[in-house]
Amino acid sequence: MTPIAVVGPTATGKSDLAVALAERFGGEVVNADAMQLYRGMDIGTAKMTLAERRGIPHHLLDVLSVTETASVAAYQRETRAVIEDLLAAGRPPVLVGGSGLYVQAVLDDLKFPGTDDAVRERFEAELASLGPEALHQRLQTLDPAAAIAILPSNGRRIVRALEVIELTGQPFSANLPKPGPARYDTVQIGVDREVSELDSRVDLRVDAMFAAGLEDEVRALVRLGLRDGKTASRALGYQQVLSAMDGACTIDFAAEETKRATRRFVRRQRSWFRRDQRITWLDGARPDLVEAAGNLVPWSS
Repeated sequence: MTPIAVVGPTATGKSDLAVALAERFGGEVVNADAMQLYRGMDIGTAKMTLAERRGIPHHLLDVLSVTETASVAAYQRETRAVIEDLLAAGRPPVLVGGSGLYVQAVLDDLKFPGTDDAVRERFEAELASLGPEALHQRLQTLDPAAAIAILPSNGRRIVRALEVIELTGQPFSANLPKPGPARYDTVQIGVDREVSELDSRVDLRVDAMFAAGLEDEVRALVRLGLRDGKTASRALGYQQVLSAMDGACTIDFAAEETKRATRRFVRRQRSWFRRDQRITWLDGARPDLVEAAGNLVPWSS
């Protein structure tokens, strides 16, 4: 018995497939969506309801407050412990999510450089005063390959890259993840859909989120410290609603911007996962999706 991983872009139907596979094989679901780690971020992350989970235990959901910063290294440690406990109990783990680095951190032998609070705080102070573009220009000088991989607007990752360079004396790009070696002999199943169909599904999902009360959810989370959360406050949908609450745009514009940002995110997810040749891809629209995915599991018979 080995773990199963269901990966791919958002809105393709991964969560439903993961529950179905866990039901079929007597397994349990392990979350690999970085934003679903947060308590209270339910509507905007399309977190499955208890009814939708159909009694299947789910792990690594709702484990962080919105004021905490998600850490890939901590997630790696905690998720591997869950997976190994499930395997020892004879219950196959079904890892599901679209956060590529989180998936790879669990399944492959990735090691993460340490951190230094003083160094990070210094770079974060510079980020606040100078802005991400200025720090990105510095990164471009120190490590051009990392500057290509990290968006100029992604201040958090730029700060992390500069911190690693200072602490290790090596380019941050030397630490960028590459597939393998594998920690587990995982069955990796990718779920995708035709581009225009997936764009439509994203738009419908965002409309449903706003109709279901995403704005109210954000207001409730603000009272719990959402604005202080370096990771949670930048999540798709939440960041846009916060801008509307601050008067920077209307709520309708926030919804449209969430759609645009999510479609861009889908393309980045697709690019990340498609480079890994160990993933077998299935069309999320096929009517026999569960059967086809189950047939990829070598010990299913």
